[in-house]
Amino acid sequence: MSNLPADYERILLVKPEVMVYKIGPRPSNRGYRAADWDLSKPDWKGRMKIISKGDRCIIRFEDMSGVLFGECYVDEWPSVAVESVLDSCRYFVIRLSDPSGRHAFIGAGFSDRGDSFDFNVAISDHFKWLKQSKEADKLTHNPVPVMDLSLKEGQTIKINLKNKHGEERRGSNSKPRSTGSFTGVLPPPPGAKVNNRDDLGPMFRAAGTPMPVTVPAPSPLNLKQDAPTGNLLDDDWGDFSTSSSTKKNDNQNNWVSFS
Repeated sequence: MSNLPADYERILLVKPEVMVYKIGPRPSNRGYRAADWDLSKPDWKGRMKIISKGDRCIIRFEDMSGVLFGECYVDEWPSVAVESVLDSCRYFVIRLSDPSGRHAFIGAGFSDRGDSFDFNVAISDHFKWLKQSKEADKLTHNPVPVMDLSLKEGQTIKINLKNKHGEERRGSNSKPRSTGSFTGVLPPPPGAKVNNRDDLGPMFRAAGTPMPVTVPAPSPLNLKQDAPTGNLLDDDWGDFSTSSSTKKNDNQNNWVSFS
């Protein structure tokens, strides 16, 4: 806590006009309603101060001459000493207390909504300040040990950086990229038989590619049993021979001989 005297009072908020209403017992467990009060005829008007005295927050009602009307002691927030009504944000139910311990409930309200907002914020800020002060006192009496994160003699740090592809950079230990031996020349087609390297093209021999393995040609399709296969399978050039012989006969018929 602060080093201020226990009886030191600090003013948190002053509102020059507040309206006070006499209210009856709580109508239900849900809470009070400002519509049940005669809002046009307040029972008292005066000035309101919010004061911080030690750990306690005090709401003090005074008339314009400074005569005390009543005080409300707020020991925590939210508190049962200050309760909002159900149907308005400008009116509250305040619990007044006297030094003998007796208390009474009154209705209090503001004509402006901004005044009610300031009222809530002033009390809330007091308890936030109180909490921060207690935490600061704990750190003062029980300081947190400071960790020594400096490098000792002989210690080093190794950092592995990653490039945009997610691969780690390892400096000179990284393996060189393979340049590849593909020169744009494809190996022989399936079924072709290569006996030695001289049968390959010059670019293929220069690439240093090992001798390709002979790949068997794909097997012919299974033909139907009732299909005529005599001339087709016996003579692979049957179609071409027929075509050329036919064309030769046609040329002989169409040839014009000159005498």
